[in-house]
Amino acid sequence: MSKGKILVVDDEENIRLLLSEELIDEGYEVDTAANADECFQKFNKEKFDLVVLDIEMPGKNGIEIAGQLRKDQPGLKIVLLTAYSHYRYDMASWAADAYVVKSADLTELKLKIEELLKL
Repeated sequence: MSKGKILVVDDEENIRLLLSEELIDEGYEVDTAANADECFQKFNKEKFDLVVLDIEMPGKNGIEIAGQLRKDQPGLKIVLLTAYSHYRYDMASWAADAYVVKSADLTELKLKIEELLKL
């Protein structure tokens, strides 16, 4: 029994692999996308409970993707992931439900996801 369906969007393949393996181990069903186009294609085909978005990506960034997804699917939970903590204070980043700074330790991310999917 899956705890929820998550899409991980990050332009770095090693990050996508790490996050998906960790989240699958936690009991989630996980799919990945490398960019905005792939993300929107997957959303057109299937329904996700939550999306983890890297902010810094070529083309559309995570904040732009979050804004579009928020319009298309108001109930979707969105977690922004970034290496840069200054986004935490950027009003545009409030298009997300949670904001996590990238780290080798995925505890904070996993806790945020669990918390959001319980709501």
